[in-house]
Amino acid sequence: MIINLRYHIASLVAVFLALGLGILVGSTMLGNEALTKQQKQLADKLMVQMEQLREKNEAVEARANALEMDNQKQKQFEKQVLPVLVRDRLAGYRLAIIETNSYGFPDDLIATLRLAGAEVESITTVLNGFYINGQDQTLQRRLGWGNLTNEQLTTRLAGEIARGLVKGRSKVLDVLEDENLIKISGNYGVPLDGVIIIGGSQDRNMVRVQALDLPLIDTLLQNKIPVYGVEETNVLYSYMPDYQKKRITTVDNIDTIPGQVALVIALTGKPGHYGVKPTAQKLLPELDEGGKPADGKRTGSVGTGSRL
Repeated sequence: MIINLRYHIASLVAVFLALGLGILVGSTMLGNEALTKQQKQLADKLMVQMEQLREKNEAVEARANALEMDNQKQKQFEKQVLPVLVRDRLAGYRLAIIETNSYGFPDDLIATLRLAGAEVESITTVLNGFYINGQDQTLQRRLGWGNLTNEQLTTRLAGEIARGLVKGRSKVLDVLEDENLIKISGNYGVPLDGVIIIGGSQDRNMVRVQALDLPLIDTLLQNKIPVYGVEETNVLYSYMPDYQKKRITTVDNIDTIPGQVALVIALTGKPGHYGVKPTAQKLLPELDEGGKPADGKRTGSVGTGSRL
């Protein structure tokens, strides 16, 4: 809006200068007093309009600056209250993170989970090449599998990743790392109280929720591991509707402090759909007095903390 007003003002200045030149030429060459008078009247009107627009532009800029200042204060407030809201709520929890979104996740998410007392046992990143071209048979030969379509192959590999989290590293996962299709850090095969799947996509060609994310969720739920589906606020292609069909807890603004608080509280046993998008039920779960978890440490069942 500020830019539009500036262009409008610039246009008016150009028109005003053109009229001034016209007045000068008209009065010098033609001597037409009526035409000169009309031009001056129009120029005066344009001058008034330009002044009004200038004042409006200044008001808009002042409002924008005030909003930016309020936004910075809000972020500062959120950072200051974050420890009060989440500290030790997840003491003793063991969590795993799987990135399927091809653009990473907020740096402060791990810090928030650790502040809440959780141990992030592993982070699995599904790299861009994971959605295999069906014409490339190298991977299938190494795995000893038959000819599969790329969707069938992706779905089967997703199941292998989920089973690996539960039971430990396997030859399949070693091959996937060797082929630079996934990146794994941390420990597989340890008891888990929940798995956080970070989805959403900025690229339509990278949307693979049906072949990748949902099989991951299904396999984890079959192994009694609670699953929490999250994504950032501004993804172009949201996975929330697909995640919610699996009746798992979702958070659609994990890049914000409110989103991270929602995830921490949801992990304590408060399922729901949280965030700021139309698919969310509310911004946050209900907060308990004194900041204590409602149900204590999760046992890893698919009950109250994951499935709705």
